[in-house]
Amino acid sequence: MNGYFITFEGGEGAGKTSVLDRVYYTLLEQGYDVLKTREPGGIEIAEQIRRIILDPKNTAMEERTEALLYAAARRQHLVEKVLPALEQGKIILCDRFIDSSLAYQGYARGLGIEEVYAINQFAIKEQMPHLTLFFDIEPKKGLARIESNKERERNRLDLENILFHERVYQGYQILLDKFPARIKVVNADQPIEAVEKDAYDCVIEHLNK
Repeated sequence: MNGYFITFEGGEGAGKTSVLDRVYYTLLEQGYDVLKTREPGGIEIAEQIRRIILDPKNTAMEERTEALLYAAARRQHLVEKVLPALEQGKIILCDRFIDSSLAYQGYARGLGIEEVYAINQFAIKEQMPHLTLFFDIEPKKGLARIESNKERERNRLDLENILFHERVYQGYQILLDKFPARIKVVNADQPIEAVEKDAYDCVIEHLNK
């Protein structure tokens, strides 16, 4: 495979989705063969699973069910969209991937990072991202951004309290130690133009290696 798989990660309100869009269009303008996608979702079956997972009415969903649904959506998205794009030599920018499951379900939900990692190894086999950008911002500041953004999609995770989001943040810190060569930190607590520049510079640095 000659493509390059880059994932964007972070807690709620970190701004990763907005920055991904900006980096995507900048790379397009410069002539790169680039594809943007998201998890859960990206293709029809995974989007259907996304609607189930994030529906605010589904508060009865058990933690392991949630983790398995994310892994199922990830598998379908990977084989239907990501792997073919890699085979074609594309640069893929993906909004969330396995690290979200490890931080949210593995650590914040208390299922265990290694246990959720094992579920996802079945789903993705050996296909990890080549590069992951973690958009770093304190949970309280990220949630404050969400409150002020009336256009943002409201989902089941928005019903969680601040302690849950703090545990998500702690989970990501563990992943930074676990995968230091792959995960790079972007300071998300600055104006979006600065965040975009830092993210773009990191992407270009790795593409040029």
